[in-house]
Amino acid sequence: MPAKYPRLAVRAVIVHEGRLLLVNAWPDGKSRLMCAPGGGVDPGASLPDNLAREVFEETGLRVAVHAPCLVNEFHDPRIGFHQVEVFFRCSIIGETTITDGWQDPENIVTEHVWASSADISMLKIKPDSLARIAFASDSSVTYDPLEMIVM
Repeated sequence: MPAKYPRLAVRAVIVHEGRLLLVNAWPDGKSRLMCAPGGGVDPGASLPDNLAREVFEETGLRVAVHAPCLVNEFHDPRIGFHQVEVFFRCSIIGETTITDGWQDPENIVTEHVWASSADISMLKIKPDSLARIAFASDSSVTYDPLEMIVM
């Protein structure tokens, strides 16, 4: 049965030393799809607080959450899944290295990658506009219309 409401999620656009942080958040690496770190929003906490928590869980990094830069929607009509994601620009606070073997509490993240704009062309990433937004020189907010999730 399709979900009654779209799921709300937050994602971090972290560019450090010219590289964008991406994660593979498919359990057991069942997909090569990479995305920005983040996840579902817990009620009762602000979007930035949820995002800081998610980034720490997935990477061990502490971040300052700045302005939103992208609102993206995706869905999987086969199962009725629909997610709305708000992406925020973030900067790292303190240590910038992800500890070898860092594992999120749910054991979902299977890989962390710092990708340059050139590296991204060799990766499968979603949303389609992520690289353009991450390396943009302006600070405008972009909206991506509903796109299919691909594994």
